[in-house]
Amino acid sequence: MSINIRQASALSKSVIQEVERAVVGKSDLLEIVMASVLAGGHILLEDFPGLGKTLIARSFAKVLGLDFKRIQFTPDLLPGDITGGYFFNRAEDRFELRRGPIFANIILSDEINRASPRTQSALLEAMQEKQVTLEGETLVLPEPFLVLATQNPIEYEGTFPLPEAQLDRFMLKVSVGYPTSEEEAEILHRRRQRRQDEVVLQQVTNRDQILEMSQTVETVHVHEDLEKYIAAIVQATRQDRRVAVGASPRGSLAFLKMARAFAVLNGRDYIIPDDIKHFAIPVLSHRLILQPEHWMMRRVSEDVIHDVFSKVPVPVMD
Repeated sequence: MSINIRQASALSKSVIQEVERAVVGKSDLLEIVMASVLAGGHILLEDFPGLGKTLIARSFAKVLGLDFKRIQFTPDLLPGDITGGYFFNRAEDRFELRRGPIFANIILSDEINRASPRTQSALLEAMQEKQVTLEGETLVLPEPFLVLATQNPIEYEGTFPLPEAQLDRFMLKVSVGYPTSEEEAEILHRRRQRRQDEVVLQQVTNRDQILEMSQTVETVHVHEDLEKYIAAIVQATRQDRRVAVGASPRGSLAFLKMARAFAVLNGRDYIIPDDIKHFAIPVLSHRLILQPEHWMMRRVSEDVIHDVFSKVPVPVMD
């Protein structure tokens, strides 16, 4: 029996509510992650260490009932450490395939920009094609497949900036942010109350339900004027004088997918302009390559995005 939009909305909210038992004060971020799960997109989390990025990924995997693997990216990590490879079994006198940690539903690529570009590129095929090629053999990754990557700010020593081709494969780029003093006090209170570090979470959904919910997202109606609105927004990023390279068509598709998923979260079978605006910064901020004179200036990308949305006329919907 397929899951309808009302059921998908209720299930999604139950997932978020359960994750909030472990993650304090990040409701908006958890909604974005849940919407990304439904849309089938990868997320890049950029922020300082210790803010709960790993906790968020592990909590979602547990509550969704999906396989979870964590890969710690380091300068000496090799592509084969991610994808796996063929090893000679002396006892059997033959080569055997050993699958790497990439073969899971949710992958946490921790501190992805600490590894070399060669190792980072091992994720490219997996993220775009949802498959891995080893020794000429193509192996399909399990579905759903979601990469949650964390990266330290590029000012940190020992980091390798992600190439534009890989950045573009992340549907969203978001920041976790520091908790408020009240939220931090609540974190301490909960830790004292449960008397252990581990937060025991309950599974809410399973793999089959997640796949059905993703199919439900595909039924959400999108008015033709909103498709033109998305296209106009992305086109405007390519015309701003502060931008050397604007958003690619992947940016347009990201808006479409995330807006539909967000509509399902809110129990609607249609999208509205606010669904698109909600993901302005997460969808576009990592897709804009600024002119060299703006590289050292903070928040220029966000200024460009705000200007684009203020200039592009919003469709009037019935």
